[in-house]
Amino acid sequence: LLSCRLYCEEAKDPKRRSCQTVLAEALDIVIRSFAPILPHLAEEVFQYIPYKKDSEGVFRTGWINASSAWKKPGIEEAIEGACAMRDSFLGSISGKNALEYEVIIVIEPGLLFELMEALQAEETSSVSQLNEIMMASQTTLLSELPKETPSDANIIKGTFLINLEGGDICEQSSYKVIARPIAKAKCPRCRRYTAESSNTPCPRCLQVLAAGKGST
Repeated sequence: LLSCRLYCEEAKDPKRRSCQTVLAEALDIVIRSFAPILPHLAEEVFQYIPYKKDSEGVFRTGWINASSAWKKPGIEEAIEGACAMRDSFLGSISGKNALEYEVIIVIEPGLLFELMEALQAEETSSVSQLNEIMMASQTTLLSELPKETPSDANIIKGTFLINLEGGDICEQSSYKVIARPIAKAKCPRCRRYTAESSNTPCPRCLQVLAAGKGST
């Protein structure tokens, strides 16, 4: 997830910048957390931080005070739900490369489906947050099984308990996960199987490369 966002997206892409922001926030919290017991190490790391700092030293930054902007209702449940589905997917292809597959997630209309839509607005995507979590080359989010699903398809069933607002909103939802070998070629740039030819980058990478040429 991190490597794809950091090395495959355009330099100023919001997805890449948001990843850098999370890493910077995590580093700041870790440094200030161990500063009282490892002061010299914390100070040395702080001095080598490659972005602008508000203070000259780690002990002048004050204690940890995470912004309330990081707390978004439903995000934690959405990520946990997606991770549960990812575990079902990876379990169904045990020992195989997840990027060689596309994933179909089927959830009946309800709160869990809405949470997954927050991670993937499109029906099918290879660049959504949901697909990044699934670790596949492509993810499709549906409210019912596709009509062309073979009768012998390996359908993994599971349930996920949603608990929001301290238990005021509680709903147990079921889901189905289908893993299918993807028919596309491996992109020589991002290594996902989303290209039309193994000699040509996928549409996402072509767009990023074109934007890079235009800015030089």
